[in-house]
Amino acid sequence: MTDERGGAVEAADSVLVALADPTRRQLLDLLAAQGEATATTLAGRLPVSRQAVVKHLVVLDAAGLVSGSRVGREVRYAVRPAALDATARWMAALAADWDRRLASIKRVAEEAEGDSR
Repeated sequence: MTDERGGAVEAADSVLVALADPTRRQLLDLLAAQGEATATTLAGRLPVSRQAVVKHLVVLDAAGLVSGSRVGREVRYAVRPAALDATARWMAALAADWDRRLASIKRVAEEAEGDSR
């Protein structure tokens, strides 16, 4: 495996781990709908504490899914779609590879069935 492909898989791993938690998915949905928000604003929309929201945002930030920018005393978070887009492209390529493999298996099976008649 090349370093580039290994890096893409590692990036996809961190995105998938981040998306495995329903609270983090809710945070992404809220941020996508609002554009940007503070941890306090997000906590007001979820059944978790502000501290829990901040911890989730740290995981999302590490995965490249959100970014925080300081505006005065507040940190405003926004969605960064690039990591999600890259993960979606990786998953689409993986699905296409499996589709090719399954089509090949189907073709071989159909040929074998035709030969046995």
